[in-house]
Amino acid sequence: MAQKTTELYRGKAKTVYHTTDADKLILHFRNDTSAFDGERIEQLARKGMVNNKFNFFIMQKLEQAGIPTQAEVLLSDDEVLVKKLAMIPVECVVRNFAAGSLVKRLGVEEGQALTPPTFELFLKNDALHDPMINDSHVVSFGWATAEQLAEMKQLTLRVNDVLSRLFDDAGLMLVDFKLEFGLFHGKVVLGDEFSPDGCRLWDKASRKKLDKDRFRQGLGGVVEAYEEVAQRLGVPLD
Repeated sequence: MAQKTTELYRGKAKTVYHTTDADKLILHFRNDTSAFDGERIEQLARKGMVNNKFNFFIMQKLEQAGIPTQAEVLLSDDEVLVKKLAMIPVECVVRNFAAGSLVKRLGVEEGQALTPPTFELFLKNDALHDPMINDSHVVSFGWATAEQLAEMKQLTLRVNDVLSRLFDDAGLMLVDFKLEFGLFHGKVVLGDEFSPDGCRLWDKASRKKLDKDRFRQGLGGVVEAYEEVAQRLGVPLD
């Protein structure tokens, strides 16, 4: 088993470590919770553990559906061994219902069903507040090739199909989510994480928000909401 060595990168909610295997990294999910490009940060007990186990559960479901992910082995409550990817600095966003920035940009009603789902691209750059970009930007600036981008879009829409059914069966609406991809020996692979930090999840009956919007909007009960989602899905937290 690869052993943790030096710190590679410290993000807003995770720390990434090198390991004794050049092809593997360790992700440490911290209790840090941030919003508004890191302008507001708080520590929420149990959050790192919940997101780590939630993410690994989702990645296993996606692997079973034939979607390649970087997840390898759950190491502890807050650490996971992953493949080392050359990350592509582009976020792929799918929206099944209108919420968040889409509502602000277009003036549409929150909760409006989007048929078919929308697909958007954003440059991963906190200093620029993750600006929206298009296919042409991605290829012209060399962030990914046209072929890699097409694969990213196809995989993102497949993830949406798999997870929309999974959450629907648990009485939840997968409102929207973002994904990040990287290259592993030239192959496009799903990286980073899938947790309530990077998606919107509402209760189907009440439309209660059970995701990071509880933190952004000061609704409280953030970790409790994450735990409720995990329990509905059958994620083993203990």
